[in-house]
Amino acid sequence: MENKKIRVAITHGDTNGVGYEVIFKAFEDPGMLELCTPIIYGSPKLAAYHGKTLGLDTQFTIITKASDAKENKINLLMTFEEEVKVDFGVPTPEAGEAAKKALDRALADFKEGAFDVLVTAPVAKNSIRGFDGHTSYLTQHLGDNCQGLTILVSDNLRVALVTNNVSLKNVAETISKQKIVDKAKIFHEALRRDMRISNPRIAVLALNPRGGEDGALGDEELEIIRPAIEELAAQSIQAFGPYPADDFFGDGSYSQFDGVLAMYHDQGQTPFKALTSISDDKGVRVTAGLALVRTAPAHGACFNLAGQNRMEADSMRHAIFEAIDIWRNRNNYDEPMGNPLQKLYHEKRDDSEKVRFSIPRSRREDREDREAFNINEEAE
Repeated sequence: MENKKIRVAITHGDTNGVGYEVIFKAFEDPGMLELCTPIIYGSPKLAAYHGKTLGLDTQFTIITKASDAKENKINLLMTFEEEVKVDFGVPTPEAGEAAKKALDRALADFKEGAFDVLVTAPVAKNSIRGFDGHTSYLTQHLGDNCQGLTILVSDNLRVALVTNNVSLKNVAETISKQKIVDKAKIFHEALRRDMRISNPRIAVLALNPRGGEDGALGDEELEIIRPAIEELAAQSIQAFGPYPADDFFGDGSYSQFDGVLAMYHDQGQTPFKALTSISDDKGVRVTAGLALVRTAPAHGACFNLAGQNRMEADSMRHAIFEAIDIWRNRNNYDEPMGNPLQKLYHEKRDDSEKVRFSIPRSRREDREDREAFNINEEAE
């Protein structure tokens, strides 16, 4: 399993952004093709135009279906044939539609088992009609009663969000005890299964400044967040808090935990990006809770840098690494569960887990018990 070359699907993102630039630069390192087989979902014409404009001499092989992908090659799967105008740095509906077509084709191929993991280049949400981000879109289209969760991942910090892309004025009415519990459970499972942290510690942030001290700043902590933490503890999940976000990140308390659950977008995203920028760490965005392994660079479409050959590809490269690690971790985690120990004997009306690990009694022990029972009866 460890030596398997994983098939990595990569969508090209917004075609007026930096998607092709970071994808091509990520594979300038020849060692990447030894690690995986990339399948870029996009357009050969657009790819060639981006490469020529940026001065990147990237060679790719054009394919029409994922099963034709060749190892040791950068495979580019044609997802549409229409002409699409490139206007670097400008979000347009045309570019957004091109991004959506690539994503839809990748989702269809995943359902057919055509690749192992998905890495998405950044898009501009406002350029795609009815699109509220990759996590929501994937959750809606993959079904199976799954609930996706966005996690920002770096070497020493993992942040998940209770609410995502919700206006600040609506956050308080959007959060609930059940939503916090549900998100924390997905987070906990991802930390264990996808990132192989055996007993993760999760810090839960407060909604209000200072955690709503003295009851003057709101009672969400008392009525919603603390009861959610208590419920998680009752389910054997190590969740702590609520912690005021400013002191929690300011004094480095985050380093004592395996994951941080933030209440809203900026509460989690801002400190994450600030800390990874200071440490020169390269953050990655992960969607947990789905059958599909999906990661992405932590940065956006970066329209201010598009077409200028100034964008670094470290975050895209780390997104590919993270997707591969998660895929392997899931397989290693799930493999023992696929062949459970057989029951050593069967107790009448008892199918509980304890039976699987019970040791059969010897005939001598049975005889001794019967003799003891007879003696007790005579004594009575």
